[in-house]
Amino acid sequence: MDPMASGLQHYRPSPGEEASSEREALVLEHLPQVCLIARRIHDRLPDSISLDDLISTGVIGLMSAIDNFDPSVGVHLNTYAEHRIRGAIIDGLRELDWAPRQTRRRSKLIEGGIHRAKQRLEREPAEEEIAAELGIGIEEYQKWLAEVQSVELERLEFDPGGDSSRNLLRFISSGEEAWPSYVVERAELVRILALAIERMPKTERTVLSLYYYEELTLREIGEVMKLHLSRVAQLRTQAILRLRSHMERVWLTQPRRRA
Repeated sequence: MDPMASGLQHYRPSPGEEASSEREALVLEHLPQVCLIARRIHDRLPDSISLDDLISTGVIGLMSAIDNFDPSVGVHLNTYAEHRIRGAIIDGLRELDWAPRQTRRRSKLIEGGIHRAKQRLEREPAEEEIAAELGIGIEEYQKWLAEVQSVELERLEFDPGGDSSRNLLRFISSGEEAWPSYVVERAELVRILALAIERMPKTERTVLSLYYYEELTLREIGEVMKLHLSRVAQLRTQAILRLRSHMERVWLTQPRRRA
């Protein structure tokens, strides 16, 4: 018998090699989860961001989850890994500085434009009316919406303390220091938010409902509503900015008796 073959026949992997092999198997098993999370995040980003880069970063988060997972706490690995994967991708995007200051400024300008138009018209303004309030054309305004959607990524996608990544209440306020649930009961906030949603244009209301309550992807919503993916993204972004503008002024600056 060939001495090399004989040696392989009696070879037994060391404990360290067994652990490494098990780790690789777990990475391969959960790789589809990484790809799914990366794709969902990528749908909200500019085309210049590479999906492959997001997946690579997500794999790093998965490996960290595998290395730190403790099955004794009673949580499944895929649940634990999801937060690590999302967190790694978000951290990677922060390092890229993919949301320029001008984009964040435009987000605030749109909120302000919505508020001023609403006060002047005494109703929820239409898309064209918001654009006019900002002094830009409708096509330029829609470009702003496409840019601004990337600013909302962290609040839309990553909630380390909650069970759902699609908690609509999570990102209406601009930061934890202004988080309304620190001020009064959550039930009152839900009531005010529900009333604000009821008053918004039907198309935007439908997009919010399908995305946050039915948990459809933007692509699936586009198929249901027969709209292009980019248009669905614009409508969702505009709806969120409309709600945020409403909540910042009604909730934080007025008595809590009425919405």
